[in-house]
Amino acid sequence: MKPMLIAPLCLTALLGACAKMGADVDPILDGPPNAQFQSDLAACRSLARNQSQLDHETMAAAVIGAGIGGVLGEVDSEGDALGGAVAGALAGTAMGMSEAGDTRKAIVLNCLRGRGHAVVN
Repeated sequence: MKPMLIAPLCLTALLGACAKMGADVDPILDGPPNAQFQSDLAACRSLARNQSQLDHETMAAAVIGAGIGGVLGEVDSEGDALGGAVAGALAGTAMGMSEAGDTRKAIVLNCLRGRGHAVVN
C-alpha cells in the first residue's frame, strides 16, 4: 500500500482507539462510595467525553511531528520525506491524544471532587 493510503487509515484507527481515553477512569475513593456516586460518575464521564480530542494543541503536535519527520526522512539515506512526514504526524497526533486523555481523566476526578466525593486518584 502506498503511504498516502496508509496514513488516513492509521490516523482513523488511532482516533478510534483513543476516542474514550481518559474518561473511563475508575477513581479510587477514600472510604465507601455514597448512594449518589454512580450517577455522579456517569455524569462526570459524560462531561469528559464531550471534550474534543482533536483540539488545537493536538493538531499543532501533528503538524510539528510531520515537519520534523519530513526533514528527518529527507536527511535519511533513502530520502523518504513523505514517509517521515506521515510517521511524524502520527507520532505527534498520538502524543496530543495522550495529553487529551490525561485532561479527560483530570476532568472526571475534579468533577467528582466538586460533587463532594473523596477521590484520591
